[in-house]
Amino acid sequence: MKILRKIVEINEDLCNGCGLCIPACHEGAIEIVDGKAKLLAEKLCDGLGDCLGECPQGAIQIIERQADEFCEEAVQERLKELNSPQPFGGGCPGSQPQFFGCPGSMARSLTNDNNSDEDVEIKSALRQWPVQLSLVPTKAPYFEKADLLFAADCVPIAYPNFHQKLLRGKAVAIACPKLDDVEPYIYKLAEIIKNNDIQSITIARMEVPCCGGLNMIVREALQLAAIDIPIIEEIITIQG
Repeated sequence: MKILRKIVEINEDLCNGCGLCIPACHEGAIEIVDGKAKLLAEKLCDGLGDCLGECPQGAIQIIERQADEFCEEAVQERLKELNSPQPFGGGCPGSQPQFFGCPGSMARSLTNDNNSDEDVEIKSALRQWPVQLSLVPTKAPYFEKADLLFAADCVPIAYPNFHQKLLRGKAVAIACPKLDDVEPYIYKLAEIIKNNDIQSITIARMEVPCCGGLNMIVREALQLAAIDIPIIEEIITIQG
C-alpha cells in the first residue's frame, strides 16, 4: 500500500556512479545499474537519508511523496540475499554488472611511489581502485584524458609482464566477456569514453575465441558514444 512519506530520490543527471552512497545504505536499497545509482525498491528505503552525506555530486535528496510502506521484513530478505554466496554459473559476485557497495569498492587514486621496504621484484603500475568495469565510476580523475587499458580478467594472470608492458601509464578497466552480462558494459564504457575525453583504448584479450567479446564491447561503446579514438589490440596466449 502506498502512503505519503519521506523517501530517497536520486538525480541521475548528477549521479556519476561512484557508488559511495551504497555502503551508507544499511538497508541495501541502492545499487548501481548502467553506471547510475538506483533505488531498488521503495519498500527498502526508510527515508532517513544516511546516504545523502556520502554523495559528492549532491545527486541524492529526501522528498515526500506517495510510496510503498517501508518493510523491515523485505530489508532482512535483501540483506540476506546480499550476504549469501552466489550460485556457480552466474559469475562471481564481484563480476556482476550491479554491485552492492562493499566498502572495498570505494573509488580512489593510487600513488604507487614504491618506497616500501618490502622486497618486491616487480613493481605495481596500478594507479586507481576499483578496476572492474562494473565497479568503476563513469567519471574519475584517473580517467580524465587517459589512455585506457581494457583487459580481460584472465590477462593479468596469464601475462607476467602485465604491469610493465600493458598497464604502466594507463587507467584500467577489466571484464570477462564470457561470464559477465556484456550489455551493461557497453553503456558503461560509452559513458566513460564520453565523460573523460579518453585518448586511446588498448584492448588486452586472451587468444581464446570467447575473449573476442571485448572487441565487440569497445566497438559498440564507441558507436554509442559517437566518438572515434585510436584502438590497439594485444592478444595474450595461454602460455603468456
